[in-house]
Amino acid sequence: MINLTKFSHDNTLSSTINHTSSKKAIFAAIGVACLLSLSACQQPPDYNYLNGETMGTSYHISYQLPEDADEDAIQASIDERLKQINDSMSTYQADSTISKFNQLGKDTPITIDVDFSHVLSVSRQVYEQSDGAFDPTVMPLVDTWGFGSTMTVERLQSPPSTAEIAQALALVDFGGVVQNDTTIHKTKDGIGLDFSAVAKGYGVDVIANVLKDRYQIRNYMVEIGGEVATSGVSSQQQPWQIAIDAPIEGSTVSARQTIAAIRQPMNNGNQMHLATSGNYRNSIMFDGKRYSHTLDPSTGEPIVGGAPSVTVAADSVAVADAWATALTAMPYSKALATAKQQKLAAMFVILADDVKLSAPADDLEDWIIIQTPAMQDLRADKKPSV
Repeated sequence: MINLTKFSHDNTLSSTINHTSSKKAIFAAIGVACLLSLSACQQPPDYNYLNGETMGTSYHISYQLPEDADEDAIQASIDERLKQINDSMSTYQADSTISKFNQLGKDTPITIDVDFSHVLSVSRQVYEQSDGAFDPTVMPLVDTWGFGSTMTVERLQSPPSTAEIAQALALVDFGGVVQNDTTIHKTKDGIGLDFSAVAKGYGVDVIANVLKDRYQIRNYMVEIGGEVATSGVSSQQQPWQIAIDAPIEGSTVSARQTIAAIRQPMNNGNQMHLATSGNYRNSIMFDGKRYSHTLDPSTGEPIVGGAPSVTVAADSVAVADAWATALTAMPYSKALATAKQQKLAAMFVILADDVKLSAPADDLEDWIIIQTPAMQDLRADKKPSV
């Protein structure tokens, strides 16, 4: 998990693939993002700190105040953009664009806004590059398995029938969502969209753009539900550092261990975009195997052998968010191979000994970090290799 030591908040990346009913209790869920550089001291007067609620979770923002800054205007601009995103893509709002689309029958077009169109484009990009591992139409499958905020042995003991899974899989069809300029429609009844695994990352990108473009703020940290964008330096005039939690089952915001930190490189535009996804707070042992509440859209079955925690850095937080989810929705070996093939900056936290899958993993020594070459370059503060 990304861990924000200064902020007492538990994050679980909620997603259509890694879905929890609390939507932001997930892991999505993953953990919470923690700012090492701010953990032990109070911010000086020239940095401002904002927090609030959005997208079923919370946001935290730290930024250097410009001269003659109107803090109320900055807060209002942020709240306005977040409301626009929720009005577009919140599945909790019955009158949002995405909720209206999900209620429509086939071949009925609905007009979408620029935010919706961008998130749809990012989703389709990662869907195609991940061979369908990231699929925002997976909700019928999640409903069939009954995976909400928890996963139970009872559900694995009495899983859906082959026919029930096949019926749900028939509606997991991103190709059945068709866009024509500013409208979209579905090609069959029952198809629906859920952008939970990408919208929070997009929200971070949008707020970062508000700070940069509207107020010329260059030093900031924006976090929504554990997805993070940083730029410039912290209040200590040092590059931002984001801590990654060890995926210890049963860990909490107040009882967690940091296993790694990612420092913002100063030769990469002085910016960083991160997302972390994981299964360890919602998985279960059954018949000697650990099952995740994350479902594989290609099989309709829970993932077995997936990485407990995956962190991705990308050109935008939306892309990092979607890819972190996609890699979590694959068996670890496939996820690592895919990340390398796609030249992703990815960090996997896995058990040090796969033989110990049924043993408690409650110490840092139980875990190892595996990085792609692009992530190694990023953490070495070098220009990424190609």
